[in-house]
Amino acid sequence: MVDEAEFRRKIKVVSGGEKTGEGEGGGGDTLPLDFPALPIDAISEAVYAAIPKKLGDREYWSEWAKSIGPVAERLIARINAMIAGSPEVAEEFARFVKGLQDTLNPAVTSEDAVEMLAQHILTMPVFQALFAGTDFPAHNAVGKALEAIVQKLDAGSVDSETEGMQRFYDNVRERISLAKSDKSKQDIIRNLYDTFFNNAFPRMAERLGIVYTPVPVVDFILRSADAALRHHFRQSLSSNGVQILDPFTGTGTFLVRLIQSGLIKSEDLARKYDNELHANELVLLAYYIATVNIETAYHSAAGSYRPFDGMILVDTFQMTEKDDLVDRVVLPENNERVERQLAQPIQVIVGNPPYSAQQDSENDNNKNLTYPTLDGRIRSTYAAKSNAKLLKNLYDSYIRAIRWASDRIEDRGIVAYVTNGSFLEANNMDGLRLSLAEEFSHLYIFNLRGNQRTSGEESRREGGKVFGSGSRTPVAITIMVKDPAHEGPCQLHYHDIGDYLTREEKLAIVDDFGSIDRMTWQRLRPNAEGDWVNQRDPAFDAFVPLGDKEGTEGGAIFDMYSQGVLTSRDAWAYNSGRAALAENMGRMIETYETERDRYARVCGGLQKDERPLLEKVVDTDARKISWSRALKADASRNKGYAFDNNAIVQGAYRPFQRQWLYFDRRMNEMVYQQPRLFPTPRHQNLAFAVTGIGASKGFSALVCDAVPNYHMHDSGQTFPLYWFENPEDSRSKRQSEMFSDAAQIDADGYIRRDAISDWALGEYRRRYGDDSITKEDIFWYVYGILHSPEYKDRFAADLKKMVPRIPFAANFRAFSNAGRELGQWHLGYETVEPYPLTEDCSRLVMEAADWRVHKMVFGKRGGEKDKTVIVYNAHVTLRGIPLKAYDYVVNGKSALEWVMERYAVTIHKESGIRNDPNDWSEDPRYIVDLVKRIIRVSLETVRIVAALPPLNEQA
Repeated sequence: MVDEAEFRRKIKVVSGGEKTGEGEGGGGDTLPLDFPALPIDAISEAVYAAIPKKLGDREYWSEWAKSIGPVAERLIARINAMIAGSPEVAEEFARFVKGLQDTLNPAVTSEDAVEMLAQHILTMPVFQALFAGTDFPAHNAVGKALEAIVQKLDAGSVDSETEGMQRFYDNVRERISLAKSDKSKQDIIRNLYDTFFNNAFPRMAERLGIVYTPVPVVDFILRSADAALRHHFRQSLSSNGVQILDPFTGTGTFLVRLIQSGLIKSEDLARKYDNELHANELVLLAYYIATVNIETAYHSAAGSYRPFDGMILVDTFQMTEKDDLVDRVVLPENNERVERQLAQPIQVIVGNPPYSAQQDSENDNNKNLTYPTLDGRIRSTYAAKSNAKLLKNLYDSYIRAIRWASDRIEDRGIVAYVTNGSFLEANNMDGLRLSLAEEFSHLYIFNLRGNQRTSGEESRREGGKVFGSGSRTPVAITIMVKDPAHEGPCQLHYHDIGDYLTREEKLAIVDDFGSIDRMTWQRLRPNAEGDWVNQRDPAFDAFVPLGDKEGTEGGAIFDMYSQGVLTSRDAWAYNSGRAALAENMGRMIETYETERDRYARVCGGLQKDERPLLEKVVDTDARKISWSRALKADASRNKGYAFDNNAIVQGAYRPFQRQWLYFDRRMNEMVYQQPRLFPTPRHQNLAFAVTGIGASKGFSALVCDAVPNYHMHDSGQTFPLYWFENPEDSRSKRQSEMFSDAAQIDADGYIRRDAISDWALGEYRRRYGDDSITKEDIFWYVYGILHSPEYKDRFAADLKKMVPRIPFAANFRAFSNAGRELGQWHLGYETVEPYPLTEDCSRLVMEAADWRVHKMVFGKRGGEKDKTVIVYNAHVTLRGIPLKAYDYVVNGKSALEWVMERYAVTIHKESGIRNDPNDWSEDPRYIVDLVKRIIRVSLETVRIVAALPPLNEQA
């Protein structure tokens, strides 16, 4: 183990050409090392990096991290067994759980409590070693309480599960004994947190959205909070009475850096530390580490050690809930701190709130918690002011953190956060933006970008992720000021960090700015809709909407439209092979029936309020079944399923990729209106999908002739040429009252209806003075308009915020004819003449199996990607691809790259299901020829789009 601070003090690296002078530096403990003439900084870093690797420390910790998960699982199982096997232990444990519920959250379960005990047992030896001279557990409020519970357990049983950890503990003690500086001790702690937490308790890490905040971001936020205090209140972070809170402290980085920064004067530090610094943490391990980090930082700055009484184990959101219970038995000292903090007039709130929103799968049983009082405040403010329909993201943890902090500082103070930056533009965050501009006097928004949910050129423009692999969302630093002396509307200051920057470049810029005081700001003036950046164009409102489900527009082009199918189990409900799909869905339905019957038997004879949660009874093994909200509801109602072979149809899954789909209202989470657009394989129809409201991808449209998936175009709507009415459907009966004609019922019992409205037909004929215009002409006119580069560029902001609206362009026929020609290429992509590419084949005679694909990749030239070459498989390389083919971008990436991505063999991680694109067609050359065909489709699309006339729209 090498202490970094000691190393840098003792080892001075000199270049071969530097003259040291005999006796120079003599008498000290610096050891000169003579190296060849190389960059000095590089040598110093390389030497330090090599030493611990040579000693094996890094490798050892890496190996330990892999084994900690099973150790934690065994320990949890042993604790559960002890609780079940002893009434005395069970009674004590029940009291412990009740105390945690009153301290943290009423939703804390027995499983959560056992996990917390496991965290304590596994990590306490580390902290005992780290603070051997200070008796850390004895003076820590939570550590004492948990240790008392552990003492009630069978020590022998617990020790048997932690025996395997002894070598690790010994290694930690050795490392700590060699760590001479506070910084090195903190590095050990951070390493422990990073390796331990994510490996031992991954579900909690995922639910809480735990990521480590880069130090330049932390420092910027602290200096900016200080600058805002000075500018608006003539105070500073060091001022007497300025109460500072980090409500989601994690490992304590914000308060540690505050103590180290010098922003608190040395003569004020003891007072601030004892009375005016506060930190909350929900996760036990993070709470311990934050306590250690903050106490260590104070020791380093003040020269004396003292416990930090401002550290609290608490759920920040829960502590201000109405009628929140207070535990006075299990964690009394901790909860005295809670009451003391609640009594303080908090003026400054800093931090990095958790970002987690919803669980990805119902199999996870890992839902976030609810907070009635806090969520009620969101409903009455952010949600009440929003015009969006889907508002679930307003209950994301970081939005809750903003609402909570705004209420906590009341009418005077500062909130300084680094958060997910989606709220700056998201359509469903309009109410949040309106509320922030209403509640705060000054807003400083530093947009760090980095949205990696985009793709292609847009992703490259967004630049690096400030949080590294910890988050794919955009990031923003927001300094929010409530100044009661301010008059007039909120002053909104905005700074975009810029395009194409790496993570390192962004952090360097943040570090260089230092605070909001040294930045140039753009003043934004929000519009009535709550847009801050990329505000919508008023001209767009005058156009005709594609659809109007609310009936408020006075006329729309389409009477019927729908989102694509959302299965919530794509790996099961889609497959390139029909037989594979039938086997997968048959197996899953069989598992469902078994679990439905199991739950029904468990609930037999019980009243509804006596029944156990479904999740506690049924098998959630992702290799057997994919649970969803609706499927759980059906199982709880004892609703039986049977496999239906007729439900297997062709679906448009992604651009230029069809797969077999199990199209069933009960096995697809949401089918929307798709059963009316494609009721049976015999009902031919066309529909174009458009990019959805708020989507991260750039706007585009694509026509299809099979059931579209929800993400065939990113969460968008599909607009059909026809829809099919079933007179036996009561909903259709109600809708069909508008039709007085005696329409022809087909052999399957359906009536075909036009999706384009009679109003639209009349309006287009009147506008253009042309009675020969048909509804099909309008359909293709719209498709042509949606491909217009001018339309997509001018109204890019509007297209992210609402359903497309269509102008009356000067030349109707040019756009209609272009749209029709585009449709022919886009629909006929499997049959057009392949583009002539050079096929380099490794064999003179190619067998059918030689054309099978596993995953296509681009060729290489000089170490760089060569997009003129595609390595199709080990036997075939395709050359001569025109780069212009990549100009056709649909749903966020080029059509050709969609084919390369989607026509690859995949194995779904959770279920183990294999999806092999070679199963789609019996023609062994289908995929290689598809590549060539998509190149031709792309080139023709680029040609047609380039020839589109300007809109020159009519008023």
